[in-house]
Amino acid sequence: MTNARRSTPLAGVPLLEDLPDLQNRAVLVRTDFNVPLQRQPDGQQVVADDFRIRTALPTLQWLVAHGARVTVCSHLGRPDGKTDQRWAMAPVRERLQTLCPGVELMENLRFDPGEEGNDERLVDSLVAGFDAYVNEAFGVAHRSHASIVGPPTRLPSAAGIRLRKEVEVIGGLLEAPKRPFVAVVGGAKVAEKLGVLRSLAEKADVLAVGGAMAFTFLRALGHEVGSSIVDLDRLKECRALVHAGAQILLPTDVVALEPGGSLERAGGRLHPFADTKVVVGRELPDGWQGLDIGPETAETFAGAIVGAGTVFWNGPLGAFEHERFACGTRRVAQAVAECPGFTVVGGGDSTSAIDQLGLAERIDFVSTGGGASLALIERGDLPALAALRAAPNAP
Repeated sequence: MTNARRSTPLAGVPLLEDLPDLQNRAVLVRTDFNVPLQRQPDGQQVVADDFRIRTALPTLQWLVAHGARVTVCSHLGRPDGKTDQRWAMAPVRERLQTLCPGVELMENLRFDPGEEGNDERLVDSLVAGFDAYVNEAFGVAHRSHASIVGPPTRLPSAAGIRLRKEVEVIGGLLEAPKRPFVAVVGGAKVAEKLGVLRSLAEKADVLAVGGAMAFTFLRALGHEVGSSIVDLDRLKECRALVHAGAQILLPTDVVALEPGGSLERAGGRLHPFADTKVVVGRELPDGWQGLDIGPETAETFAGAIVGAGTVFWNGPLGAFEHERFACGTRRVAQAVAECPGFTVVGGGDSTSAIDQLGLAERIDFVSTGGGASLALIERGDLPALAALRAAPNAP
């Protein structure tokens, strides 16, 4: 057994070298080619960012080099189980052929409702005519979808090179991170991240919480948060987490939008921004909505990050798509890039932020799956890994 598989959660997961002889064999590869598309002036759609396609190339090239006939399957967008030409795979197929000629690509898996429903009928259809299966789709490894958990019950299977690396890196954060270990978690919905926050609070030396979900924590501690987003059902849990003894950093100042301001389009026109106000302290007047961490908080978070031995960052610290509320996310991204320790960005909007800032090359590891990263940290396992352990060729 390789060193990688002596540590969980890769224990028992078959790797590429565990597959049988692939010469002239047909191999189905599940990838996560859910890439952004851009419409050209002529109406044609093209791939706007091929990062996820490029991360799968080492596995595809390995299989081709070992004589396999490779077919890829993936989802794209949210077609809700119906054929929707806006999410057809044609532009992705064209880009894949440029990067890896000869590899085939099926149509969008999510055109079939059986994909998200884990329908046995779809699994039977997918594996028909194939001799082996490889999962290279870390971004959806936390989903119990047909193409993720079904094929390993039918075929010799393996984790792809990128999937293996993702699990090694993210799993390694929980096993033996270089200290101090600083975790920064942002985003909007505290309910979706409480589990991972609890896990990180136990493992990290410092846990910095920002984004809209920070206001639920502040409200739980008795602070006035104006009209900021608050999950009233989670106040008790947030209060308990803060008082559990871990070092948790919360905003000490915020950037807020005054009453009457809007971020949304109405009547086809963008509402003008009201002036933003930096509230020094944690108290927001009635009607004000917090949309970013303030400069004092940003510097506090950055100070913890730049001295870290390991950093994990997932989720923006504010509404960074709007320039007036992007300063906190920008400062944290810069601090992560400057950190001499091992840095990991956990996919999703955090990846978009570092891409926009041109900092991706300065991050040690950029995950392809935000939700999967969080699920792995929270639970220590993923449905895709459990399925692979049950494959007929599992070690």
